[in-house]
Amino acid sequence: MAKITNILMVGVGGQGIVLASDIMASAALFAGYDVKKSEIHGMSQRGGSVFSHVRFGKKVFSPVIPEGKADIVVSLEEMETLRWLNYVHAGTKIIVAKTRIMPPNIEKYPEGIEQVLQKQFVDIKIVDPLHIQEKTGSAKVINTALLGLVSTFLDFNDEAWQRSLQANVPEGTYEKNQKAFEIGKSYETEMGRGNL
Repeated sequence: MAKITNILMVGVGGQGIVLASDIMASAALFAGYDVKKSEIHGMSQRGGSVFSHVRFGKKVFSPVIPEGKADIVVSLEEMETLRWLNYVHAGTKIIVAKTRIMPPNIEKYPEGIEQVLQKQFVDIKIVDPLHIQEKTGSAKVINTALLGLVSTFLDFNDEAWQRSLQANVPEGTYEKNQKAFEIGKSYETEMGRGNL
């Protein structure tokens, strides 16, 4: 792969963006790519924005995705998706968890975000986190489920993903994270049954 693949992950503190980006970067490394990662999580303890840039390819020189160059955007919170639209282009794949976390500085959460995104982007997947929680018994593995969906767009082998999960998820959580990953991976099939 001569081209550099750019994956932008966004959310708010406590949603597991940093862990997801660690898993993503490690999987790319195990798949044989050069990888660079950049993240900001200084406001995470206050529920502020958290984001991570993951870039991989034959040779990557910068950890920062240029504006308009994200190939995949993974968002764990609806409104956070809107904050990063300057990084997308017409062919960007958007993956959004249908999660709403009220920011401290607004009184009412904006309505219609999902509809705006679906109207603006052809390649958008919206995932219901309650479905993941019901199937895994945990609300803390939504991030891993979205990575399972991301995996369907990449040419990494299964071993790279499994090694990365084992190396990065907290001790005692591998089975739940693995299950969530597989649920995300089967997104298109599940969508056909109206589940995600």
